[in-house]
Amino acid sequence: MSTNLQKWSPWNWFRKEDEEPHLPAWHGDDLFRDFHRDIDRMFDRFMRGLSFPAVEAPALPALLRPNVDIAETGKDYTISVEVPGVDEKDVRLELSGNTLTISGEKRQEKESKDRNWHRVERSYGSFRRVLSLPEDANTDKTEATFRNGVLTITLPRTTIAKPESVRRIEISKAA
Repeated sequence: MSTNLQKWSPWNWFRKEDEEPHLPAWHGDDLFRDFHRDIDRMFDRFMRGLSFPAVEAPALPALLRPNVDIAETGKDYTISVEVPGVDEKDVRLELSGNTLTISGEKRQEKESKDRNWHRVERSYGSFRRVLSLPEDANTDKTEATFRNGVLTITLPRTTIAKPESVRRIEISKAA
């Protein structure tokens, strides 16, 4: 009985993204941003204890990482990317071999100089996600739609030629 171990190993969609050298190791966990918020909260609690009003500074600019949902059926793969507040014209899709790159920019609204900001939680800036597509994804028939801040990419699946059946080779005794 032949066992196909490949079916038990999930496809690593983010292999290429994980290999990119320009992303800091903590990028996926947003460690620096979390640390910054923790320090802000600590000072906020301290200042309240001294009866000073709490005022938060604008958040540090961060590289955005839109959330990605990936689903599959027997016929296709569907990739949904959340990009709220981003215009369709500010999103770019690129296919290179079996690598899909989703990039764009969330632009900040025009600021008024006479405003005193008390809190800024929304993030602005560039984003980029790099997905390694499975071997059976038909990249020639990729379709993308954009609605209500969600980019949906559909990749039909193709049938992959099965490897030739395994045959056993007899080993003869050396003379």
